[in-house]
Amino acid sequence: MSHVRVGPRAVTRSVAFLTAGVLAVPALAGCTSDEPAGKPLAAQDVAAAARSRVADGGTLRWAVDSVPETLNTFQADADDTTNRVAQAVLPSMYRTDDTGRPARNPDYLESAEVVDTEPKQVVVYKLNQQAVWSDGREIGAADFAAQWRALSGKDSAYWTARNAGYDRIEKVERGAGDLEVKVTFSRPYADWQSLFTPLYPKDVTGTPDAFNDGARRELKVTAGPFAVQKVDTKDDEVVLAGNPRWWGEPAKLEQIVLRAVPRDKRVSELVAGKLDLAEVDPETADEVGLAAGPRDAGTGTPLMGPQGTPAAGAPGSPLAGDRGRSAAQALRSWALANGSDEEAAEEEVLAREERRETEAKAQRRQRALSGFEVRKSLEPAYTQLALNGADGPLADERVRRAVARALDRKKLAEAVLKPLGLPAEPVGSHVALAGQPAYADGSGALGDQNAKEARALLADAGWVPGGPVKKTEKGEKAAGAEGDGEKEKDGKKSEDGDDGDDGTYIVGEDGKNPGDGGDSGDGENPGDGGDSGDGENGEGGAKAGDAESGEKHSSGKNTAQGGAPGAYAPKGTAAPAAAAAPVAKDGKALTLRFVLPSGPGSEALRTVAGRVSDMLDEIGIDTAITKVPDESYFKDHIASGAYDLALYSWPATAFPATDARPVYAKPVPAADGSLNVAQNYTRVGTDQVDQLFDRAMSTLDRKEARDLLRKADSRIWAAAGSVPLYQRPQLTAARKGLANAGAFGFETPVYEDMGFLKKGAQGPRPAASPSS
Repeated sequence: MSHVRVGPRAVTRSVAFLTAGVLAVPALAGCTSDEPAGKPLAAQDVAAAARSRVADGGTLRWAVDSVPETLNTFQADADDTTNRVAQAVLPSMYRTDDTGRPARNPDYLESAEVVDTEPKQVVVYKLNQQAVWSDGREIGAADFAAQWRALSGKDSAYWTARNAGYDRIEKVERGAGDLEVKVTFSRPYADWQSLFTPLYPKDVTGTPDAFNDGARRELKVTAGPFAVQKVDTKDDEVVLAGNPRWWGEPAKLEQIVLRAVPRDKRVSELVAGKLDLAEVDPETADEVGLAAGPRDAGTGTPLMGPQGTPAAGAPGSPLAGDRGRSAAQALRSWALANGSDEEAAEEEVLAREERRETEAKAQRRQRALSGFEVRKSLEPAYTQLALNGADGPLADERVRRAVARALDRKKLAEAVLKPLGLPAEPVGSHVALAGQPAYADGSGALGDQNAKEARALLADAGWVPGGPVKKTEKGEKAAGAEGDGEKEKDGKKSEDGDDGDDGTYIVGEDGKNPGDGGDSGDGENPGDGGDSGDGENGEGGAKAGDAESGEKHSSGKNTAQGGAPGAYAPKGTAAPAAAAAPVAKDGKALTLRFVLPSGPGSEALRTVAGRVSDMLDEIGIDTAITKVPDESYFKDHIASGAYDLALYSWPATAFPATDARPVYAKPVPAADGSLNVAQNYTRVGTDQVDQLFDRAMSTLDRKEARDLLRKADSRIWAAAGSVPLYQRPQLTAARKGLANAGAFGFETPVYEDMGFLKKGAQGPRPAASPSS
């Protein structure tokens, strides 16, 4: 699955999961019950076990995406691994519970409450009297004050990525005793529980030099169940060891080793026995699930294949025989190997030896993977379609709304989540996910999917079907297709001139008849089905046999060479619907640049992009799909605005008033004449949405804050700057017997409880179920 996303929240809503939009609309739509927040769609899946069942000792080898450039979560180059280390080794006043709400962390905090609101908001923290840093010093007001000064934004010598909330603090001081910290705010701040998590020692935050450079590769002083033993850039790993001064429940594990392993290499590392826990793609999850399934007692052959089908060689399988070879194939092989044709016999003997070697290797791989299981949930993040409203056709709100209303979000969610056995519900909010207090389905402010009304919106904006289209001169682009000037193919500029394949696939301009579907763009091999653009795996649009979704591209066809669409489908199958005539305006067809990452972890995005293109085709909009290298996707395209349509993800945090504000803030001109977009990469915003967020951030009435956030979300929907699609799947391969680790969902991991079950404590565990 793609990891084009923005997170973690400690570095604001920015860096591996993104969104925007805005406009005034009628009052909140989509709230049809007293409590529209509902429940989380999926519970965490961590093989929960009581600490008494978990053995003491052992090392957990956990795959991560990278060795972090910094261990300071408040710096711009912090990443997900930075956040993971901080959770294990630093104080957190609040953690996130299984419904995405903040929960007090009793290991550090006995209580925290707002004691005054007039004339100013005052919060008093009462610290756990046992809480100490690893050097023996008590955690206290000096640490809180140093972090406030570093992150307040008043001293530019501190290189900070954000100051949200800290800029509203007037002073931090010692309370009634050493264990009390009194924080006075200059302005009311609803999300005060987001502050001082993580909390760094004053040794790190006390001076700009210490803050900027002192915690990049080491943390000498910590205060969690684990401590940083080393950051090894040579072996690409971070080693965490138990903290001997930890006062809480002692860590069950002796060490946690965070190993940087590329996602496409993780299955090999699992097979080699070098990992115990790794987030994986759906293909790997299927393979692990197959290996871990029931097996024939005599032969060891798996009895179940992917998606619950009988495995090859198992009774009832359509592929009978050894490793799926039919009886007829086996008989033919024997005949050739023992026949009178010596040359053919020798070739078949060699082929049989090769097959046996391949089968033995596959069996060894399956045996190795049989020691793992797949734990799955939904990540606290959602994937959305971003529409760049800065200029071009999408600067017109009517065109953005037409694009949004052409989408069947339910089908898009099902394409990704249903094959994985996860709840396939489209996300209904830009600011929260199901189960969180601020969640309500606000999509009614935009309207349901309706191709007829989408076409009417286009017509109202001047884009009409069948209009005259000027023949474009060399170098001239269709409307909306302007960009870098040069397209890329697999990250490289085309060297073939005008006739070469430049890596761009334009839906509706591939020489196919309407409704032909996803055939190869060169017009050859009409029976290939599903491949497009460059002709390799359909990467120009949706991959024919997409590994993420497990389905064929929705526009894949079933024809024989020279045949007509539908002619060779099973009897009774309806022929594909004809695409709408392309719309045009001022002699130019409406073609939107759809930019996608090309890396191996982005199959899901390419699957969804193919289906989105099909849906837009039905209202006459063409899409020019361009794949770019993962490393340049965000920086050179999303952040710079070099796209019309894009797919990427944003996290949903426990503090949406603070964290969603910069994502939907109205862009403002900077002093140098450029546009300051903050994190609003769709460049769509309004003063009204800004005001709703500001009010939500400034009220201490939780119900009022929730209602203001829902109103803001309703207006964001109406502006159609971004369209939430689905909550991201979280698939984790975990060694059997590993407890309290896996697919965490909303909840912050409890690192001290992770470990391996005692001998005799293993057994069947209850399946994950939706939270109650």
